[in-house]
Amino acid sequence: MPRASRSASGSPDPLRLGLCCQFVEQPIRFRTTTAKALRALPRRGQLERLAELARQNAQALLDALRFCADHRIGSFRIISPILPLKTHPQVGYRVEELPGAEEVIAAFQSGGEFARDHGIRTGFHPDQFVVLNSPDPDIVRRAVADLESQAELAVWCNADTINIHGGGGYGDKLAALETFRRNLALLSERARSRLTVENDDRTFTPRDLAPLCRAEGIPMVYDVHHHRCCPDGWSVGEATQAARATWNREPLFHLSSPIEGWNGPRPGRHHDYIDPADFPQDWQGWRLTVEIEAKAKERAVLQFRESLTASRPAARSKVPA
Repeated sequence: MPRASRSASGSPDPLRLGLCCQFVEQPIRFRTTTAKALRALPRRGQLERLAELARQNAQALLDALRFCADHRIGSFRIISPILPLKTHPQVGYRVEELPGAEEVIAAFQSGGEFARDHGIRTGFHPDQFVVLNSPDPDIVRRAVADLESQAELAVWCNADTINIHGGGGYGDKLAALETFRRNLALLSERARSRLTVENDDRTFTPRDLAPLCRAEGIPMVYDVHHHRCCPDGWSVGEATQAARATWNREPLFHLSSPIEGWNGPRPGRHHDYIDPADFPQDWQGWRLTVEIEAKAKERAVLQFRESLTASRPAARSKVPA
């Protein structure tokens, strides 16, 4: 676990703000390709292209971490396809197959060492198609492959979280969560030890996930926006305490604001920035990582941090408790 980030005064800062994946102003870009483009190449050409992208993305990761260190951003979510198409059924690959594989691995390890040395927490958040509780065995198999791929990267990048949602309810949420629990046995220790589960805005609430997290020792990533969109009878304070109790290290939570306000037609849509009124009072004063899920990316993180030094303004509309 990286050491705590520090405030401008040099004292430990209990709140670690997190930047998610990409930038809107900084010239830091993560590159990818398509399976169609790769299929036009012979296998050797595919691997050479993928190795080039991997090296470029490892450098972009280091640049991103340097930006975070320079701007006192204490956490960075690494974009999931940082090794493009690694588990694709037709053009996928093992890193060891890439030309210059040792240099590729060393480049990612350099990012992990930088993060460790500068107290920057790193993690992954696979996309919504990574579903451990699907009734389709092939979907589960692909989910496990994706989680194992990111766990390999997590070792190199000093990442301590691989965060997923609970998956589908499939008409019986209790049975679906039991399938999730049973499929945990398919994961290696390096993937299982980093796995976290997040409440979503449609199916699994904090109250749904808490028993699974307690029983299996899985930390819960509490997304307060999702909880406000999909309430379950728990207050934000109750959900905060339940989620906090599942962590054996610094908790990781998510924060975002609705683009049209809480009284708008679709409060689940994310705003470019964070309304400070959406930051729960229950989150103040204790060691916590808060990933800022806002479309303005680094601008949103920096603006929100500045707002924390000022008094909380009135909300645009009533914030759900």
